[in-house]
Amino acid sequence: MSAVGFQVIKPGVMTLIQDGGRIGYHRLGLTTGGPADSLAFAWANRLCGNPSGASSLEITVGGLELVAEVTTRIAVCGADMPLAINGRPIEGWRSHSVYPGDKISVGFARAGVRAYLATAGGLMVPAVLGSTATVLREGIGGMEGRKLVGGDRLPCPQVDSGDCLKVPTGYRPVYNRRVLLRMVMGYQHDAFAPSERERFYAGEYQVSSQSDRMGYRLEGPAVHCRMPDMLSEGICLGAVQVPPDGQPIVLLSDRQTIGGYPKLGAVLSVDLPLLAQLPAGGRVSFAPITVDKARQVRLQATKQFEQIQPVVCPSKEPSAG
Repeated sequence: MSAVGFQVIKPGVMTLIQDGGRIGYHRLGLTTGGPADSLAFAWANRLCGNPSGASSLEITVGGLELVAEVTTRIAVCGADMPLAINGRPIEGWRSHSVYPGDKISVGFARAGVRAYLATAGGLMVPAVLGSTATVLREGIGGMEGRKLVGGDRLPCPQVDSGDCLKVPTGYRPVYNRRVLLRMVMGYQHDAFAPSERERFYAGEYQVSSQSDRMGYRLEGPAVHCRMPDMLSEGICLGAVQVPPDGQPIVLLSDRQTIGGYPKLGAVLSVDLPLLAQLPAGGRVSFAPITVDKARQVRLQATKQFEQIQPVVCPSKEPSAG
């Protein structure tokens, strides 16, 4: 078989193809998908010279091994996973040249949960309804709507080797096991009694082992809503919904398109990457934020990302030892 890009030797715990997401199909019941950690995903693509939404790999927990069949550049950003090319340790948050026959290994996460592996030019897989984003529940996108398996081939362009880029150390996120999430209050916020809201904001929650790309289930002080039964309605990214047991759920990339549980509000989009990097047992607390302040924070984060200049570094590093 002719060389196409990369061959999957070990698929890891769960590795999915993602792009910027499938936009405009909620009316058909199809969710957006896309990266759980949008910042790490965008950096991996930027270091490879790609548009921010180019098709890349989302590696959950780790354990991925690939063999290159073309000359290209790769970058891995996100969770602290040991990285190596042909057994030689390499640095994350920077791009690296790879050549036919090179073996790329991604170990298991020491901090954080998800890492993103981008290739120069992006992965060349067919789009479904305008996107390659994999949503397992819907069986759509990526590699026939499933996670990677050994023997898969990942097509990508051949790219001449050249200078590589890295993110300045001070601008790389630090993934802690405790995060504070800022939340814009929703129109159902006042349906929770003041004592319930106080319990929610004063409390600390633990990430459940039942959390996934659809939503992070939290365990902690129960909060209850005095609203009667409500009709199902559209759900946004980051919505904090409260089911009858009073345990909040923060909805992520693979969320359902509609739901009938009351919602306290929605987590600020720039805070969601830190949540998506929390493992089971991680700690979460919430703070309210106004719409105007949320807009200001979002604009500042976008401006900062655009203004950070990656550092140019040689494409080849000294051999280990």
